Amino acid sequence: MVARWKVGAMLIAVGLMGCEGAGAEEPRDTLATRVAELSAPNGRNLNGRNLNGRNLNGTDLSGMLVAVRFDGARRAGPRASALTQTWLEGSVFHAESASGHVSGMDFLGASFVGELGDGTIVSLRVDDIQPGTGANADLWVYRVSYYSRDEDAWRPICTADGGGTLGAIAVSGRWDYRQGVAGGGSKTEDAQSFTFACEGAAIAKCMRFGYRPWGGVAGGHDLGKLHQACTRMVRADFCGDGTSFTVDGTWVNLYDASGVQRDSEGWSVEAEWDTQGSRCRAPTTRARGREVLCPSRSVIPVCGLPTSFLLGTLLMSEIPVAGTQGPY
Repeated sequence: MVARWKVGAMLIAVGLMGCEGAGAEEPRDTLATRVAELSAPNGRNLNGRNLNGRNLNGTDLSGMLVAVRFDGARRAGPRASALTQTWLEGSVFHAESASGHVSGMDFLGASFVGELGDGTIVSLRVDDIQPGTGANADLWVYRVSYYSRDEDAWRPICTADGGGTLGAIAVSGRWDYRQGVAGGGSKTEDAQSFTFACEGAAIAKCMRFGYRPWGGVAGGHDLGKLHQACTRMVRADFCGDGTSFTVDGTWVNLYDASGVQRDSEGWSVEAEWDTQGSRCRAPTTRARGREVLCPSRSVIPVCGLPTSFLLGTLLMSEIPVAGTQGPY
């Protein structure tokens, strides 16, 4: 079935699909420079290079928000007690406190402790909560800010190119944002931390496509693994080392054998995907001429066979035949 980005998973560069809010003041060249990944644009396209927030284009993670701790969470208010235990059910926060169980909208104004790549901590605040509705009832969206001590101001952790604030979906675990190294782009199921996945970047996109990491099993396949394979696919992380080979502005059709996404186009198979990257790829891909060498991965000889879904392939991607590419 054909769709622009959601149920059909045909991705096109039409700008960010997150809900862009009021414009945020541009951070000055102080703490915001050091934690640029907190306040930088999320990327322009649905099929962009970003895993969560702006692409680093390198391996320096010192100023990137890499995880958020459950420990240390507090409700809003000067007299609010610390939360003794905090966890996620799907994307909804729950906690125990001295006054009893709290959840959902009780976390409006709550504070969390974020971790940067160099181990530095940063204060985070939940400024707004949008409960999920309908088919997306399990996808709650949070507007979150970080505190700049240098500026004595709160800045959004997720922003669009135009400076508007974007929401984030909370998801358990943390990702390795490094590129070009073993483990880059992988997810760690860390029970002590979670991720605020910025709308418009791969982690959140793949949840929007229906791959909810907390959703259990679909068609006999673990949705957590399908989600991770999706983040590899969206970024064209063929080698599974965090390196993105996609070019903004291309089209791609995504489908699986689990019934979450169905093949809606008669395009050319680009690649087969699992949690570690591509299991095989066609001569023509979104890399558009860039050489893709994956010495650490052995590939299956024939790409695109339906039987591959029985042999370890989780997703397949297709790109348009020559002459029908999307806008560059």
